[in-house]
Amino acid sequence: MENVLDVLEERGYAAQITHRDELRELLGKESVTFYIGFDATAPSLTLGHLIPIMAALHLYRAGHRPIMVMGGGTTMIGDPSGKSEMRQLLKPETIAANVECFRRQFSRFFNFEDGSALMVNNAEWLLDLNFMEFVREIGRHFSVKRMLTMEAYKSRLEAGLTFLEFSYLLIQSYDFLELFRRYNCRLQLGGNDQWSNIIGGYELVRKVEGESVYGLTLTLLTTAAGVKMGKTEKGTVWLDPERTSPYDFYQYLRNVDDADVEKLLTMLTFLPLEEVRRLGALQGAEINRAKEILAFEVTKFVHGEEEARKAQEAAKAVFGAGSTHDGMPSTTFARERFAQGVDIVTLLSEVDLVKSRSEARRLIDQGGITLGQERVDSIERLVTLADFQGSELIIRKGKKVYHRVVLE
Repeated sequence: MENVLDVLEERGYAAQITHRDELRELLGKESVTFYIGFDATAPSLTLGHLIPIMAALHLYRAGHRPIMVMGGGTTMIGDPSGKSEMRQLLKPETIAANVECFRRQFSRFFNFEDGSALMVNNAEWLLDLNFMEFVREIGRHFSVKRMLTMEAYKSRLEAGLTFLEFSYLLIQSYDFLELFRRYNCRLQLGGNDQWSNIIGGYELVRKVEGESVYGLTLTLLTTAAGVKMGKTEKGTVWLDPERTSPYDFYQYLRNVDDADVEKLLTMLTFLPLEEVRRLGALQGAEINRAKEILAFEVTKFVHGEEEARKAQEAAKAVFGAGSTHDGMPSTTFARERFAQGVDIVTLLSEVDLVKSRSEARRLIDQGGITLGQERVDSIERLVTLADFQGSELIIRKGKKVYHRVVLE
């Protein structure tokens, strides 16, 4: 049977590993409990979170037990890694609401009902810690001199680093110790920017318990040019369909650069690697077929097959190969609203295609707005009932962003 660590390495997930050969042997001979932590800094997971989710699912399918740790406690501090200034502190009720959103999203991918996967909130053990007991038991194992060599802290010394943020490493490291004690958890996964935090936890368990545990960091979701993926003109690509519609999610993946297709098929789908390589080798116009498969498979994984099919059909309709736009982001208005006409700047603002009226004017001046097949050439343009085909009007922003206006 293929060792799951080989799978993670072959598909490009594994970045750095502690005691790689020991870990591979352990994963090959017994079921290992492992964890990944997610600080609840936003009300939804993002496209980038699919990397740790997919890596965890490969382990899960190989018979290992995942613990998805919701950061109800660690989010109270905020991870300084990769930040040029201190994170905004969130209210406890905001963190709790975000944790609940994460719980619903993770439940799509893992079975938390039969015990084969666990979801826990580190607020359970962090919020009631006794400070003096904590620093005596945990703080004595951490060297300040060494911590200051870590990139997350070193890069912030001149700009300003609070004690609150400085304590994050201890708090997250304590998670690993607590999970080892509660669930015999022996492996932590995290993004490659979490290496210092993972090493902290790995060393803490080994020092305090004298047991062998391991850390593995995951490749971050980036383009072939090394740019972090998951941003559009509208902002972050969310997994929540209320924040990023299945259509926009599909379109984002459908429009990735040719150079990124094979990597994304490898890391964001379960397609066999032979098929991935065949699709990745397509050239010219044929690569669009690979992009359609990528977009469909990932949208199906996140939103379900029905929503993926709707998004696919809507995308084809936009480009003249289908007959329905139903899966496209839409806004419904009363027919009477357009009887006298609505100026284009107001309409763009109301359907959230622009963030400001000045952005709308700039786009129109640059020829970036199209109504149906007609390019808008004036900010004085009125949108009337005559612009609609039946009861709908398709607005295009730039080359790739579409919105459907529907009359009722």
